[in-house]
Amino acid sequence: MTERTPPTRLLKNFRLVDGSAAEPRDGLQVLIEGDRIVQVAETAIEAPHAEVIDLGGRTLMPGLIDCHVHVIATTADLGANALLPDALVAARATPILKGMLERGFTTVRDVGGADRAIQQAVAEGYFVGPRLVICGKALSQTGGHNDYRGFFDERDDQYQTRRLGSMGRICDGVEAVRRAVRQEIKGGAQFIKVMANGGVSSPSDPIDFLSFSRAELETIVEEASNAQTYVSAHLYTDEAIRRAVEAGVRSLEHCNLITAETARFAAERGAMACPTLVTYERLKLEGAEYGLKPESVAKIDDVRLAGLESLVTMREAGLEMAYGTDLLGEMHPHQSDEFVIRAQVLPPHEVIRSATATAAKLLRMEGEVGCIAPGAYADLIVVDGNPLEDMRLLTGQGDHLALIMQGGRVIKERLSR
Repeated sequence: MTERTPPTRLLKNFRLVDGSAAEPRDGLQVLIEGDRIVQVAETAIEAPHAEVIDLGGRTLMPGLIDCHVHVIATTADLGANALLPDALVAARATPILKGMLERGFTTVRDVGGADRAIQQAVAEGYFVGPRLVICGKALSQTGGHNDYRGFFDERDDQYQTRRLGSMGRICDGVEAVRRAVRQEIKGGAQFIKVMANGGVSSPSDPIDFLSFSRAELETIVEEASNAQTYVSAHLYTDEAIRRAVEAGVRSLEHCNLITAETARFAAERGAMACPTLVTYERLKLEGAEYGLKPESVAKIDDVRLAGLESLVTMREAGLEMAYGTDLLGEMHPHQSDEFVIRAQVLPPHEVIRSATATAAKLLRMEGEVGCIAPGAYADLIVVDGNPLEDMRLLTGQGDHLALIMQGGRVIKERLSR
């Protein structure tokens, strides 16, 4: 049970790790009032009425941010998920949301499925979970990634548009995509997601399938820009990534097959990437067990085997990478394993930065989340040990987290143990 009105609190005796440096920073104190951080100082903070919390030399970090989740993906069989009753999907989403927060993720970006109602239920405290940033339904063309009807299914293509369990909606043609973007924005979308490449989980689109015409992509970007927001795109192949960047797409999801030239081009255009390597590892190991169809399992290695190499390519090209996971159904508990996977080829502090400052930048929430600074939300986690030395301290189900705070409210606390 979280607190209704958080008191003023003073945090001391900790090492700060936020991804900005390869070593922890010592000797700081942090003052929290309400849901915000109001002071960070290297000298003692005078706050006689504050509750003092001694962190016992542990590591203080900003609350983690996952920029690629699907909180309504209650099963790996996304076609079946789209047919479930809305009430059942919402009920099954509640432990998914709660699990994310208990793993230290205080903000997540849902890139297909969650609607304004789910977001509001979390904000009002009816569902316990991370702060949600939503796009509503992802846009897909007929036969593209998110069209789960299969070869012989003749259902009307709009059946899934209004179903909570569906990650996306179908739209074809310039005027249809324009209207779809406007409808999603009207429904509360904070950015727009488009399926611009083939995918693993959908039945009729090979990985190298190019989705939407250039004119359609440019229209989607135009309408999002008119609404003062941006477009995120599902992308694997180099050709698909380049044409999306040329159309003005800002957030590049997955990017497993990107080349150095295209990565540099994307960086020059101000785009950002959001790799999601853990999902391919889990789909390979557990996808069939949890409902992924055989034709989808067969496509996994097309993108899985290039994953780590893509991280090196993007880093060397200067393309910023945010943290993402893209897990489905029973695989959600592996959310934190992405830290360990990335740390195989990237410096630990850069991996942490992907889930803090870089993620906040992608969400356009710099200074509000992903940092420990005056004016930011008091979203904080406290780790037993130094994750810069052992990234496994961030894995599991919050096993090594002694404190989780969201908006100044204590979600979990075991500092005295």
